[in-house]
Amino acid sequence: MIVQTLEGRRAFIADNTRLLPTPHAPELVLHLADEITPLWKLTEEALEEIGLPPPFWAFAWAGGQALARYVLDHPQIVRGKTVIDFATGSGIVAVAAMKAGAKSVLAADIDVFCEAAVAMNAEANGVEIAFTDANLLDAPPPPADVLLAGDICYEGPMAAAVMAWLGKGRAAGATVLVGDPGRTYFPKDGLEKLAEYQVPTTRELEDLAIKRTSVWTLP
Repeated sequence: MIVQTLEGRRAFIADNTRLLPTPHAPELVLHLADEITPLWKLTEEALEEIGLPPPFWAFAWAGGQALARYVLDHPQIVRGKTVIDFATGSGIVAVAAMKAGAKSVLAADIDVFCEAAVAMNAEANGVEIAFTDANLLDAPPPPADVLLAGDICYEGPMAAAVMAWLGKGRAAGATVLVGDPGRTYFPKDGLEKLAEYQVPTTRELEDLAIKRTSVWTLP
């Protein structure tokens, strides 16, 4: 399949998304699927036929939007620092960190489609972002000043694993920020809320058109 190559994945993204401002961080533009793009209309079966995993990279999820907004509004958190954006998806948080002045950002996601999406979204916003498809949960967090994670608590065991991994990063001295729109498996215990936003989304993705979403830190 053509989508099994990086060039093919880039072409697929270009053909099936539009470059749009992010609702809650309009200074950032992303290649997104919406109601008039072909990807929006593909069923799960159609995605399987073309070898495409669920395209989480094609949507601006509420947790990522909130975390991107917070980073843009508080650039001192990342300015001049090394950053890892875990489960980057579209790269929205990674892009925000670079726009806010981060020294470098490593965007991590096990979905190889994210490599193309992150590269294209970085180019669209005039920044450079490194990418890895390695599963970072297999080892302690790599050295970094800041660990960012948006919308990572949608499944129980994964949420527990990611929060434990982030805890190791915090113990090693990293600043940890998490964006979450009230997912079932998000553990509020031991975290400190930094901000709360009303994030525009869509009923096709969420149960509400406006999703109350918070940014948290590990103190």
